[in-house]
Amino acid sequence: MDLVHTLPRNSRQSAVPAQTTTLTRVDIALFNGFALPSVAAIVEIFQKANSLVAARRSGHARYDVSLLSAAGGRIASSSSVFVWTGDVQSHRGTNDTHLLFIAGGAGAKQACRDERLSNWLRQRHPFNQIVHPIAEGQLLLQAAGLPSRYCPLLYGGNEAQRMHPSWLLTEAPSAVATALRIVEEDLGCDLAQQVAESIAPQPKTPFSYAVSRGGAPQVSEKVLASARWLEANVDRAISIDDAAQVASMSERNFLRRFKSEIGMTPSDYLLRARLHMSCRMLVESNLPVDKIARRCGIGSGGQLSKLFRKYLATTPTDYRMRNQVAP
Repeated sequence: MDLVHTLPRNSRQSAVPAQTTTLTRVDIALFNGFALPSVAAIVEIFQKANSLVAARRSGHARYDVSLLSAAGGRIASSSSVFVWTGDVQSHRGTNDTHLLFIAGGAGAKQACRDERLSNWLRQRHPFNQIVHPIAEGQLLLQAAGLPSRYCPLLYGGNEAQRMHPSWLLTEAPSAVATALRIVEEDLGCDLAQQVAESIAPQPKTPFSYAVSRGGAPQVSEKVLASARWLEANVDRAISIDDAAQVASMSERNFLRRFKSEIGMTPSDYLLRARLHMSCRMLVESNLPVDKIARRCGIGSGGQLSKLFRKYLATTPTDYRMRNQVAP
């Protein structure tokens, strides 16, 4: 069966975070021998979002996460860590929004033979807005004769999505990207950013520039969206008109508002984002300087060296030697 991306009829496509106490049910189907890291990351994302919502608004939990398996009880991950699960047969749907993740791992092939899990997937599949298999989890859907249903907000197609990297319809987004995008849609960019940074803190560089992380209320949502779109597209040629369209403004108004709210021009912000990414790649990878420059939209290793000498009084190679952590 080919990888099929079917989008739900009731897709999550509002550009404005829902100000609601609606509960979203997140079901994660597991089996003996499942791979723990991705599942643990998904659980952590939604639990962290719940904690931040409660702290900010003294509200109720936004997400209810359930770990499920064919028979319930204690099951072992591929790393021999045991988790407690509920029984799929006794797990009933509700009128709340339901999202389904299906674990991957070495035990997936064996789990495909378990009709209890296949039957439950067939029963619950129509009622889930998102059905996201993780790696080998796709095998369970194939065994049940079902398509995946990825988050539509991770694909191109409207203004709200332009600030995010998009996938071709032949590519599957990561489960972590899906979970973070759901949190962003439900609870806003700033909270989603806090969740992301708590799970995988971003290393600081001389060009780090945190825009509106809760401390700059003067930055409007439109300008913030354009700034984040610039950060997400450092690897390609970008025009001011492109960024203005993301903010739904005329180019002249966009330039004025961006400089006023961010404190620098869009061009300077984009250069800073490119240099920030270059610093990270120098430290986190062994890629040649020339290749890093091209991947960051700077053009060549020679141009990157000129920028490093201008702004940091050093070279990319020396920066790497001083900052790269030995394995």
